[in-house]
Amino acid sequence: MMEPNFLSTLTGSFAMPAAENPTVAMVEAAYRHHGLDWRYINCEVAPPFLGDAVRGAKAMGWAGFNCSIPHKVAVIEHLDGLGQSAEIIGAVNTIVRRGEAFIGENTDGKGFVQALREVVDPRGKSVMIFGAGGAARAVSVELALAGAGSITVVNRSRDSGRTLVDLLNAKTPTCAELRLWNGTVAVPRDTDIVINATSIGLYPNVDQRLDLDVESLHPDMVIADGIHNPPRTQLIRSAEARGCRVLDGLGMLVNQGVIGIKYWTGIDVDAAVMRRTLEGIFYV
Repeated sequence: MMEPNFLSTLTGSFAMPAAENPTVAMVEAAYRHHGLDWRYINCEVAPPFLGDAVRGAKAMGWAGFNCSIPHKVAVIEHLDGLGQSAEIIGAVNTIVRRGEAFIGENTDGKGFVQALREVVDPRGKSVMIFGAGGAARAVSVELALAGAGSITVVNRSRDSGRTLVDLLNAKTPTCAELRLWNGTVAVPRDTDIVINATSIGLYPNVDQRLDLDVESLHPDMVIADGIHNPPRTQLIRSAEARGCRVLDGLGMLVNQGVIGIKYWTGIDVDAAVMRRTLEGIFYV
């Protein structure tokens, strides 16, 4: 007779605010689907207590956790090391226990690239990305490491745009350039992939539109939106009307979860289960 075991393996998320984070729903759906006695706990952690939370997770034997806003940079000082891309990006969203150490990884960009590969291989491609914040930083670094031939960063702030371009040129093999975003942007005909890495279109501002010339989009292009709520943004619908292949933000979010669970459990979980769970939450 098997000995009873009432001790679940713990994972979770530290954020503030935390109540709107849907990751718990999709991760626990994957745990249940694969018969894992694991739990994912959404925790609201105020910035002054982040170090305490990390030490507490280590003391309680957590297998790892996610960090979301506003902790992705601040958590680094409380960790024992960083993965390659997390070190380049300078931000962490997934922490993994390796032995007694907590190692920081960044699955934001990895999740995007994994989802993108279901539509197109980024190797050698010409990329235009809108934004230069945390999401754009993670996505562009991972695209560069995946072999993107060139990356044009379109951003309203010259300083933050230049910081990202300089990082890409110094730390990755890609060729990056900055294009200031001071009006409607026409996408060059030789662009292969266009990405919205801003918050434009995120619920509740669902009627916001990315300021680009839709007429410049061509059916050969892949248009990707990092917005997961709603998945069918104005950009996605406009791109489909132009005959473009599209990638919605749910793909990025789901694949972040797939990669994170792989880090923690070693198991390749069913992404379709996680996506269906999110589709039941968000208006699709």
